[in-house]
Order: sequence, then structure tokens, then C-alpha cells
Amino acid sequence: MKPLGPIPAGYTALDGELAIGGRKASVLVEEAGGTPLFVYCADLIRQRVAQLRSALPQRVALHYAVKANPYRPILEAMSGLVDGFDIASGGELAMVRAAGIDPARVSFAGPGKRDAELEAAIAAGATLNLESEGEADRALAIASRLGETPRLAIRVNPDFDLKGSGMKMGGGAKPFGIDAERVPALARRIIAVGAEWRGFHIFAGSQALDAAAIIHTQAQTLDLAARLAEESGAPLPHCNLGGGFGIPYFPGDTPVDLAAVGAALGERMEQLPTVLQGTAFCIELGRYLVGEAGVYLCQIVDRKLSHGELYLITDGGLHHQLAASGNFGTVVRRNYPVAIASRFGAEVEEEANVVGCLCTPLDRLADKGGFPRAEVGDFVAVFCAGAYGASASPAMFLGQGPAREMLV
Repeated sequence: MKPLGPIPAGYTALDGELAIGGRKASVLVEEAGGTPLFVYCADLIRQRVAQLRSALPQRVALHYAVKANPYRPILEAMSGLVDGFDIASGGELAMVRAAGIDPARVSFAGPGKRDAELEAAIAAGATLNLESEGEADRALAIASRLGETPRLAIRVNPDFDLKGSGMKMGGGAKPFGIDAERVPALARRIIAVGAEWRGFHIFAGSQALDAAAIIHTQAQTLDLAARLAEESGAPLPHCNLGGGFGIPYFPGDTPVDLAAVGAALGERMEQLPTVLQGTAFCIELGRYLVGEAGVYLCQIVDRKLSHGELYLITDGGLHHQLAASGNFGTVVRRNYPVAIASRFGAEVEEEANVVGCLCTPLDRLADKGGFPRAEVGDFVAVFCAGAYGASASPAMFLGQGPAREMLV
């Protein structure tokens, strides 16, 4: 029997069923019209934001990374919870605008921005995090044609990475950002041509659980920001310190020590060099805000034995939960937190493989996990499904189509 990942705090049993936001899974499925279904808990999102506000220094703003989950009701809820939004495409710009979010609160990072995306961002008044000198050339030319003053920042490729992070976004050769040693010259040029100088975006990595590593990287980021600001010869109006806070997905994972991270960052904020005294800082988080607030519900459609192994076959799968299947950046597949929602909290009675409905051996939601006995018609819950689930999975594979979604 293989261990399952840790179920996040905040979930309870109600009449023997999983309850999300105080409502039974079966009731939510009926209300949504069926499965597969992503359920996001607004209370858990609000609690996480409150925890961050309490732990982080007051001068550090909180931004939401839209790519984690661009579901419109979540964006609308986030509008009143966070200070800014970070996007990575023109499509996401359209999403935040449709959710009623002021583009002045938005910054746009990501390599390969097309001219139409640059134009849309400049016209809307969003901040562009420039990823290369060539992108800067195009942005300035487009702004000149539009008669607009562009809001420009530089995404810095730092000369370090976030140790222990699941995805390294900086350090060494990367498609992201401009190598640190070339940043001051471009900053001086942006200021000289009359663009609105918005500062630096420095993102070293993602999905880190080690507080010491996060603390060390934040210290390096502040040191780098100060050095580049000095070399640029101009005040630094804003600095995005990145994020990288991870959540526990797998057996043995433990949560980030948020209090330790906040205390260390607070100490650094009290000792800023002169060049950063007037700088506004933010932290950009996605999965840490919404990941543990989401549950993916699917229904068992068949129960079968093959060579002595039990398979619970569901109507969901990797087309909605690519990461949980082990096919989204995982080197060695390990089990996410998975439970039988219809018998939540019941004792383990059998070992089972929970699989999806797709005709591929990759479609596995849990390998040889321990579960209470489950029958056809019961619901399976995959936790930590609030980030990089619905929008980061191949929903159209085999013509299956997207899952339902709801915020409760």
C-alpha cells in the first residue's frame, strides 16, 4: 500500500460525507449538475489571505498570480482580497478585465509576448515586465504609435535560484527575464525615453516548502534589487520579490513555516539600504493562495479486479488533473491527497488504484492507496486541486471537455 498525500486543514465530515465550505459533496454535485467538478472554498481562500497579511510586513503588498486559477468567480473574490494581479498572457488580461479588475493593478510577465498583447497591455495601462531588450524595443515602438506612455518594469533573471523549489525560474540560462548584468543599461534607457519606470520583477522559483530556502532567496533578491538600482542610477519605485511558497502535495511534505518567513522579511525591511527606502514591495503568490482551497470531485463508474489489483474507475482523470496524475513536471509519480468523499474519514478497508476514464495508462489519480470500501456511484475527492488543475490540463483530450467549476 502506497501512502497518500496529506489532506489540507479545513475539511470535515458531515453525515459521513466530505463537506466543503460546510456543504456535503453530494449536495454540491447535484447543484452543479454532475461530475467531474472542481469545488473551490471561498472561506479557505480568505483564511489564507488573512494568514499572509498577519505574517508578512505591512509594507509588502500581496499579488495574485492569475495562472494558478483564472476562474472568474475567484478573480472577482480576489479583487477585494489582494493588492494586485500578475498575468502571463493577453488572454489573462482579458479575463481580469472581464472580472472588473482595474488594469492599473495588473502586471504582465512572460516570454514571447506578441505585438497584439503588448498593444493591449499598453492601451489598458497595465505594467509590462519586459523579458528582453527586443521586447523593450517593440513595446516602446508600439507605445509611440499609440501615443501612450507605457508602464515598464524589467523582469530580472537573477544569478541565483530558489533552492529546493519544484520549478526553477531564475539562475543560469533561462527563457525568463533579462540577465542581471544587462538590467541597469536597459533601465537607464527606459527612463531616458520617458516611459513610466515601474521597477523590477525578480522571481527565482516556485513550489518551495523550506522556509530557510525562501528566507535566503528573499535576502538575495533584496540585495540584488539594491545593487541593480544603484547601478541604474535612479530610484526604484517598485519591486516584485516573487513568491515560491509551496503547499504539501505528497506524503512527507510539511507546510511552509510562514511565521518564520514573515519575521525574517520584516527584519530585512527594517534594514533596507537608502536606495530601497522608497520602494514599494510585493510578493506574488498563486498556488499558495488557492491550491489547498480546491477539491476535484469525480464519480466511480466501475469497480473491477485485474490480476488481483482493484481498480476504481472514475468519470474524471488527467484531462482535468494533469498534475495529480504525475504528468505535469513530476519526475517520480507520488500520490496526491485523495479520499472517498462519500465515506470521508472512514477506516481503511482495501487497497485500490483510482484511475480516470481515458484510454491511456497515464490516467491515474492514486496508485495502490488505502481507502474505505467504495462502490459504483460513490464520489472520489482529489485535494490540492485549486491551482493548476482545470486550466492547466488537456480538457479536450479524447473529446472529454472541461469539468464543471463552482465557488462556495
